[in-house]
Amino acid sequence: MKYLVHICRILVGGLFIFSGLIKLNDPLGFSYKLQEYFSEEVLNLPFLDDYALGISLFVVVLEVVLGVFLLIGYKKKFTVWLLLAMIVFFTFLTFYAAFFEVVKDCGCFGDFLKLKPWESFWKDMILLILILALVLGIKHIKPIFSKFPTTILALLGFIVSFWFGYHVLMHLPTWDFRAYAVGKNIAEGMVVPEDAPKAIQEFTWTFNVGGENVEFVTDGSYPTVDGDYVGVETEIIVEGYDPPVKDFSIETDDDDFTDVFLAEEHLVMVVAYSLEKANEEGMKNMKKITDKAIENGYTVIGLSASGTEAKQYAKATYNLNFDFYLCDEKALKTVIRSNPGILKLEKGTVIQKEHFNDAENLELPVVERKPKPELEVIENIVYFINEEEVTKEEFENIDSTTIESMDVVKEGPELEILNSATSNNYIGIIKITLKE
Repeated sequence: MKYLVHICRILVGGLFIFSGLIKLNDPLGFSYKLQEYFSEEVLNLPFLDDYALGISLFVVVLEVVLGVFLLIGYKKKFTVWLLLAMIVFFTFLTFYAAFFEVVKDCGCFGDFLKLKPWESFWKDMILLILILALVLGIKHIKPIFSKFPTTILALLGFIVSFWFGYHVLMHLPTWDFRAYAVGKNIAEGMVVPEDAPKAIQEFTWTFNVGGENVEFVTDGSYPTVDGDYVGVETEIIVEGYDPPVKDFSIETDDDDFTDVFLAEEHLVMVVAYSLEKANEEGMKNMKKITDKAIENGYTVIGLSASGTEAKQYAKATYNLNFDFYLCDEKALKTVIRSNPGILKLEKGTVIQKEHFNDAENLELPVVERKPKPELEVIENIVYFINEEEVTKEEFENIDSTTIESMDVVKEGPELEILNSATSNNYIGIIKITLKE
């Protein structure tokens, strides 16, 4: 039993320290994951959203500190029983997420290692067994040093952990495991290889036929049914390739300029997922550094999930000399853990990224100013003639006298299913039926 306890002690302590440090490297990211758990769809605790960051710091610091306490043998009863309480809670949480399929990734190891819900649950079950062994063999846990150095090491573990968490919050994560890290190319991260495995999905459609709800199962095609559409449920049988960059775009309300700006040789991008919540001093720092960037020949844009009024207000309030474009909030939170933050890109590759506290560190050597690119309007619309997909040119060349009917779809299940099946983001479908 003695040797089993020693092995469990090393495994549990080491794993808690490793897992805690990974999350402590990015406490803001872990707070976003907690907000996902607090949402109405999961635990229905939305009132905790405002406290997510504080809870995040407390949990990850405690995780590291308990791992240190266990390894050095400090206050063994307090440490072991608190470890047991934590792992029981985490096991319940991961089981709930896996069983009800409400969270895709538990966040146990941040962005370093993504675990599926059931993988997270079984990981916690193994840890629970190891910790129970420590509870049963608690008498075999002895301090590795005398009382004074053990106390000093315990105190240092707490101080260093807390300082590290505060440091990365005031700057940026020390290690960036996301798809927008320095050296990564955003455009390449969005590409789905031609030979990438495709997702296999099953669609269960419900129609009201003759006063009764009848279900029809297809692989994605819209069933031809003489009845009223009620709803559709989708089940993924086999997951397909999941590109590392998702939902990233540079758009206006009408047009998509993602490809245009990601092709820019010298681009400075200010990211503020919420302009309403953006740090005031941080926005003032953005004004200083972006004015310098424009003067030195860089193309400067902003990205935000906020509405048009908030963008106009921010531009006027801080006298900004660039425009804000639209992007998904979750994607922007992934791009940079700072609101606002700033990036320098060359043809879509991230060269440098800085927290608003470090915006002045952005390196902006003078570059050759190029003419402002013509922003081509991209109509993300799909065209069909007699249920066969065609190009826009083919569509426009149709003799209008041969058209029997035309149907325009701007929203609804048909558009959603098409986007899901093709991994596109069409905003409309235009269908023409020709005369026989």
